[in-house]
Amino acid sequence: MPARTILSAVPARRPFPFFVLCRLRLRLLKRWYDRYSQRLDLAEIDDNLLRDLGLTPEDVRRECAKSFWQT
Repeated sequence: MPARTILSAVPARRPFPFFVLCRLRLRLLKRWYDRYSQRLDLAEIDDNLLRDLGLTPEDVRRECAKSFWQT
């Protein structure tokens, strides 16, 4: 009968699947691009529509000054 060790009783960990990592990275890149394009669109809105939305030009400047990875 072979000797059992503590290590043989511990199940082996499965490596993190590569495709899951790729999917997470693509999702992050998509979120960053969406945020970037929304801020570009926000910068083009005129003052009358901003007033209807309840935003000031200062709010828009502050939001558009953020980098694409910042929320």
